[in-house]
Amino acid sequence: MANPLLQQSTLPFQLPDFAAIDVPEIEAALDEGMARQREEIRAITDSTEPANFENTVLALEASGDVLRRTANVFFALISSDATEGLRELEADVVPRLSAHEDAITLDPVLFARIAEVYAGRDALSDEDRNLTERYYTEFTLAGAELEPKDQDRLRELNSEIAAAQAEFRAKLQADTNDSAVLFETAEELDGLSDAELSACARAASDRGLDGYLVTLVLPTTQPYLATLTNRESRRRLFEASMARGSRGNEHDTTATVQRILRLRAERAKLLGYPNHAAYAVADASAGTVEAIEERIYPMAAPAARNADRERELLQQLADRERAEAGAEPFEIAAWDWAYYSDKVRAERYAVDASALRPYFEYDRVLRDGVFFAANAVYGMTFEERTDLCGYSPDVRVFEVKDKDGSSLGLFLHDVYTRDAKRGGAWMNNFVDQSGFEQTLPVVCNNLNVPKPADGEPTLLTLDEVRTLFHEFGHAIHGLLSDCRYAHVSGTSVPRDFVEFPSQVNEMWIEWPEVIANYAVHHQTGEPLDPAVVERLRESAQWGEGYETSAYLGAALLDQELHKTTEPIEDLAAFQAEALRRIGLDNPAVPPRYGTAYFNHAFGGGYDARYYSYIWSEVLDADTVAWFVDNGGLRPENGDRFRDELLSRGRSRDPMESYRQFRGRDPEVEPLLERRGLV
Repeated sequence: MANPLLQQSTLPFQLPDFAAIDVPEIEAALDEGMARQREEIRAITDSTEPANFENTVLALEASGDVLRRTANVFFALISSDATEGLRELEADVVPRLSAHEDAITLDPVLFARIAEVYAGRDALSDEDRNLTERYYTEFTLAGAELEPKDQDRLRELNSEIAAAQAEFRAKLQADTNDSAVLFETAEELDGLSDAELSACARAASDRGLDGYLVTLVLPTTQPYLATLTNRESRRRLFEASMARGSRGNEHDTTATVQRILRLRAERAKLLGYPNHAAYAVADASAGTVEAIEERIYPMAAPAARNADRERELLQQLADRERAEAGAEPFEIAAWDWAYYSDKVRAERYAVDASALRPYFEYDRVLRDGVFFAANAVYGMTFEERTDLCGYSPDVRVFEVKDKDGSSLGLFLHDVYTRDAKRGGAWMNNFVDQSGFEQTLPVVCNNLNVPKPADGEPTLLTLDEVRTLFHEFGHAIHGLLSDCRYAHVSGTSVPRDFVEFPSQVNEMWIEWPEVIANYAVHHQTGEPLDPAVVERLRESAQWGEGYETSAYLGAALLDQELHKTTEPIEDLAAFQAEALRRIGLDNPAVPPRYGTAYFNHAFGGGYDARYYSYIWSEVLDADTVAWFVDNGGLRPENGDRFRDELLSRGRSRDPMESYRQFRGRDPEVEPLLERRGLV
């Protein structure tokens, strides 16, 4: 049979025909895609005609369709449904993909032609000029202006870095799977709901084990720590989470991380930057490391003070409970924080987070919460396409339509955790939106919710509800894209801007009309008491000291790791010292990710850019204030946000899009108030 990846899919919206795709097809299509793009680039560089937008920049944009289509499928599957064969292919092909990209960006004839078009860019239309500027900037940052001998070394470095990042991802996923904690009895997991126990029993059964298996999600603090009453069980779960990647076994990531840091530092120096952090943010909204130091680092001290005040309250509650039980007191440790924090929230605000789960049934939250808000604000509607299949039986497929009934694209949803899936939550594209290529987006959201036994409902925690809304904000950004060129469409914006629309979408979680529509008891049909919703809002700032400290601990650790240019002999010692210098070395408040399992930083994508979430949150908080001031859930507000920002991608400078939307530069005060940092 013909390889389905070598031509456009005949399925609606060019959805990949996953049933016909396996490792051999992917490998062959990647090889063929690289070969075809080399020929397409050669046609550009062999041209004897003067360079212009059409024969150079537009021809470059049009090149590589087979490779792009295949890579979208390949990297999505590596993250979401990785077989052993795919992992082996990743280790082999990622360095070759890196070399292929280098062959394009370091081609002197191609860059000279792009530079010629760039010199005359003022005569182009806005979108054509912007695309030309993007390619020129990206080629420059990629080393197009280096001497040939330096370019040779750059190629070696890029290949080695790509291979090391693939190695890190594979080791971390394997060690995360192996680090799942097996409990023999249900009593050890007292505090979990019947549905959660069912999920743990199923996870153990799936691996041929007796008992209850708690699988790990990517962040340090595991969800069950908030409800487990057995302190020893909490300790076991927390320590398993912290030890990932540093257990001295075959999946230990330490040497891989050290190699990545060394290689990135050398590459930055070769490209003329003092360190990798400076190189990584040069094309971001922040622009410089100094801007991050000026805006983000000062948040650490007030966040740490808030966390200390929260810890005092947790300790008082724990001491009182232990005294009433006639038990020996203990000092609040990291594995106790979530458990007692929920108790403080319940005591101070009468909000029991675990009691909310029956009101957050997954399908209802998705349809009557996430989709409902998108319809109210943007006019989007969603029809489940059971005739279309994803890459796993767990994947659901929805056709998305605009307010006028026209199609916007496809939305795939993959909510459940499995051994073949990496931790965390993310959005990816299978098909990019492009007016030039006349393609509509096909986007996918991934979460990691434990799958209950057959017939049991999927009940979400409040954090999982937040993740659902957050990731769908990325999907909206992709689905509402209206750009001429795929290279700058949808979420193809700077890392420290891309989280902004997704964070804005979180505002609808507790919006009165939205939560009243989805927060309904899955058995009784009883709506969540509006008084409980109000208390949820009142309690919003409780725990911000911990959450901000944990996040900043990871974000600023990421910066410190990538600002150093000397080899790091002891990663654990470096992490401890960096957190001490920053002022976030509270042992009860560990960073959201530790160095050995920091996939954002070493799996590729957010290296020296994990600060992006809080940088984007400045824009988010300022935007939420605008929505509140302008009546919130109104189509007129959605139209403005969509027209000036969501639809624009990087077809113009994203900060200019923000100014066009807001009428001014962002202000930081709404964020400081939200996080209790005033």
